[in-house]
Amino acid sequence: MVKHEGLEEMVMSTVPKTVPLSTNYTEGQTLRTCVEKTLQIYFAHLDGQITTDLYDLVLSEVEAPLFASVMEYVKGNQSKASELLGLNRGTLRKKLKQYNLL
Repeated sequence: MVKHEGLEEMVMSTVPKTVPLSTNYTEGQTLRTCVEKTLQIYFAHLDGQITTDLYDLVLSEVEAPLFASVMEYVKGNQSKASELLGLNRGTLRKKLKQYNLL
Protein backbone atom coordinates (compact mmCIF):
# COMPACT_ATOMS: atom_id res chain seq x y z
CA MET A 1 0.00 0.00 0.00
CA VAL A 2 1.28 3.44 -0.94
CA LYS A 3 1.26 6.29 1.54
CA HIS A 4 0.10 9.07 -0.72
CA GLU A 5 1.65 12.47 -0.80
CA GLY A 6 -0.30 15.68 -1.37
CA LEU A 7 -1.73 16.12 -4.85
CA GLU A 8 0.24 19.31 -5.47
CA GLU A 9 3.52 17.66 -4.48
CA MET A 10 2.70 14.60 -6.59
CA VAL A 11 1.82 16.68 -9.65
CA MET A 12 4.89 18.86 -9.21
CA SER A 13 7.05 15.73 -9.01
CA THR A 14 5.69 14.48 -12.36
CA VAL A 15 6.01 17.79 -14.21
CA PRO A 16 9.46 18.64 -15.57
CA LYS A 17 11.10 21.37 -13.49
CA THR A 18 11.52 23.58 -16.55
CA VAL A 19 7.77 23.66 -17.24
CA PRO A 20 5.69 25.85 -14.91
CA LEU A 21 2.67 23.99 -13.55
CA SER A 22 0.41 26.75 -14.87
CA THR A 23 1.12 25.69 -18.47
CA ASN A 24 -0.66 22.39 -17.85
CA TYR A 25 -3.97 24.16 -17.30
CA THR A 26 -5.20 26.76 -19.72
CA GLU A 27 -6.86 29.89 -18.49
CA GLY A 28 -10.61 29.62 -18.34
CA GLN A 29 -10.72 25.95 -17.35
CA THR A 30 -13.15 25.12 -14.61
CA LEU A 31 -12.04 23.97 -11.19
CA ARG A 32 -13.74 20.67 -11.96
CA THR A 33 -11.60 20.16 -15.07
CA CYS A 34 -8.42 20.99 -13.16
CA VAL A 35 -9.33 18.50 -10.42
CA GLU A 36 -10.17 15.79 -12.97
CA LYS A 37 -6.85 16.26 -14.78
CA THR A 38 -4.90 16.28 -11.52
CA LEU A 39 -6.61 13.08 -10.38
CA GLN A 40 -5.82 11.42 -13.71
CA ILE A 41 -2.16 12.28 -13.18
CA TYR A 42 -2.37 11.05 -9.58
CA PHE A 43 -3.85 7.69 -10.63
CA ALA A 44 -1.26 7.30 -13.39
CA HIS A 45 1.43 7.99 -10.80
CA LEU A 46 0.02 5.23 -8.57
CA ASP A 47 0.51 2.76 -11.40
CA GLY A 48 -2.03 0.31 -9.93
CA GLN A 49 -0.79 0.51 -6.35
CA ILE A 50 -3.40 0.73 -3.61
CA THR A 51 -3.93 3.97 -1.71
CA THR A 52 -6.37 5.01 1.00
CA ASP A 53 -8.07 8.17 2.27
CA LEU A 54 -8.25 9.75 -1.17
CA TYR A 55 -11.42 11.65 -0.22
CA ASP A 56 -9.70 13.32 2.74
CA LEU A 57 -6.65 14.07 0.62
CA VAL A 58 -8.67 15.79 -2.10
CA LEU A 59 -10.76 17.74 0.41
CA SER A 60 -7.71 19.02 2.24
CA GLU A 61 -5.99 19.97 -1.02
CA VAL A 62 -9.05 21.98 -2.11
CA GLU A 63 -10.24 23.34 1.24
CA ALA A 64 -6.93 24.76 2.43
CA PRO A 65 -6.45 27.16 -0.51
CA LEU A 66 -10.19 27.90 -0.55
CA PHE A 67 -10.17 29.10 3.05
CA ALA A 68 -6.87 30.94 2.64
CA SER A 69 -8.12 32.75 -0.47
CA VAL A 70 -11.46 33.66 1.08
CA MET A 71 -9.81 34.98 4.25
CA GLU A 72 -7.47 37.10 2.14
CA TYR A 73 -10.39 38.37 0.04
CA VAL A 74 -12.40 39.43 3.12
CA LYS A 75 -9.26 40.79 4.82
CA GLY A 76 -9.55 38.37 7.75
CA ASN A 77 -13.19 39.16 8.56
CA GLN A 78 -14.62 35.82 9.72
CA SER A 79 -18.22 37.03 9.63
CA LYS A 80 -17.87 37.98 5.96
CA ALA A 81 -16.00 34.76 5.21
CA SER A 82 -18.65 32.57 6.85
CA GLU A 83 -21.37 34.38 4.91
CA LEU A 84 -19.46 34.09 1.63
CA LEU A 85 -18.82 30.37 2.17
CA GLY A 86 -22.28 29.60 3.52
CA LEU A 87 -20.84 28.20 6.77
CA ASN A 88 -21.57 29.14 10.34
CA ARG A 89 -18.72 30.89 12.15
CA GLY A 90 -18.05 27.88 14.38
CA THR A 91 -17.46 25.63 11.38
CA LEU A 92 -15.33 28.28 9.73
CA ARG A 93 -13.15 28.66 12.83
CA LYS A 94 -12.76 24.87 13.08
CA LYS A 95 -11.61 24.71 9.45
CA LEU A 96 -9.28 27.69 9.83
CA LYS A 97 -7.65 25.98 12.83
CA GLN A 98 -7.47 22.67 10.93
CA TYR A 99 -5.45 24.35 8.16
CA ASN A 100 -3.40 26.55 10.51
CA LEU A 101 -5.02 29.70 9.15
CA LEU A 102 -6.05 31.05 12.53
